Amino acid sequence: MHPGRPPRRNRLLAALAPDDYALLEPMLERVPLRFQSLLIPANEPIRDVVFPESGVVSTIVDSEEGRIEIGLIGREGLVGLPVVLGTDRIPCTFLVQGAGEGLSIAARDLRAALAQRPSIFRPLGLYTQALMVQIAQTAYVNALFDIEARLARWLLMMQDRMGGQDLYLTHEFLSAMLGVRRPGVTVASHVLEGTGAIRNKRGHIEIRDRDKLLDLAGDGYGSAEREYERLMAEA
Repeated sequence: MHPGRPPRRNRLLAALAPDDYALLEPMLERVPLRFQSLLIPANEPIRDVVFPESGVVSTIVDSEEGRIEIGLIGREGLVGLPVVLGTDRIPCTFLVQGAGEGLSIAARDLRAALAQRPSIFRPLGLYTQALMVQIAQTAYVNALFDIEARLARWLLMMQDRMGGQDLYLTHEFLSAMLGVRRPGVTVASHVLEGTGAIRNKRGHIEIRDRDKLLDLAGDGYGSAEREYERLMAEA
């Protein structure tokens, strides 16, 4: 790390070689990630790629049956992966679900940097696999686990990215995360509260016992997280 430079809080940027990061650094612009702000609309050209440093961005699919969330992105990843993979759009929406901030780079500038220094692709490409595993794990959990286990998993994932004990989550967001109607969210959150794992407060949830959440989530949580760490060790 160059003396006097702030640490790279986004893990993908931190994984870049010094010369690779030096190429990107002048093109990075700090931006706020405001709650409920739309970063990338579905099926539209991606103009900017964002490397979150704090906060959480949700990957959302909209259908006639409603809205469902299929993935979470925090400081471990980036928003705008199609640009890295050589295309410019995706049929998903990317919405900020936990306020924070990040570093933004124009899609055209990132494409040019990747062409100039292909080594930049290494950690970004590895993250592609990590995100695929997370989405696959979500499909597995949604198919086979009960609502309480699914809620426990998402709360763990949110805490991983937000830190702290208090998570500011709307019932609408929890409903989309779990793919269930809001009454189901209410029942599941009361069950978790009854175990002592969480405490429901007005407008947010307090994590009181992470170990109990881990027990409730079972093997629904952990495999995607371990895969990410394995891949980043190879970056």
